[in-house]
Amino acid sequence: MSKKRKQMNQDKIAAKKAAVLGTEKKRRLPLFVAVIGAVLIIAAAVFYVNQGGRVQTVTAAAPSATGSTAVTFPLSLFEDGKARHFEHKDGNFTIRYFILKSSDGIHRAAFDACDVCWPAGKGYYQEGDYMVCRNCGRRFASIRVNEVKGGCNPAPLKRMVQNDKLVIQVKDILEGKQYFNFSGKV
Repeated sequence: MSKKRKQMNQDKIAAKKAAVLGTEKKRRLPLFVAVIGAVLIIAAAVFYVNQGGRVQTVTAAAPSATGSTAVTFPLSLFEDGKARHFEHKDGNFTIRYFILKSSDGIHRAAFDACDVCWPAGKGYYQEGDYMVCRNCGRRFASIRVNEVKGGCNPAPLKRMVQNDKLVIQVKDILEGKQYFNFSGKV
């Protein structure tokens, strides 16, 4: 028998012996790849929830219409302090806005756009007690929403509280159409 063939036989015998005794060298690459893959998936999910995704988005033309002139929302919907995003469809336009209960206990509403970044059509997401512009990254304290206007601040949306409900007039929502006209036509 040749030396090479003899060495191959000895290697096979050693591999079988190691397999039977449980002392063979285990490949750890598949496990390593699986762990790295899981970490990346978890990191992507965390990023999506905190930065990129509209996980809290609720699409509604009118959760509860009082006639066709206003939309109403139960105040209890916002007790957790999380911003809720809504849409109002008017012909070819979809006007987006959000409502939240700020850290000072006031229910606030604003268009999901501002005077500066609206052409990007990205809006805002919530990070803790701040609304953050998805386009430029500026942060706005919840207590400033619906108080400060102009610049990159979320454009205020008129609202009122009546009998445990937040009421927004449809005519006020329609005033935000300018922020959602992406056709280039005025």
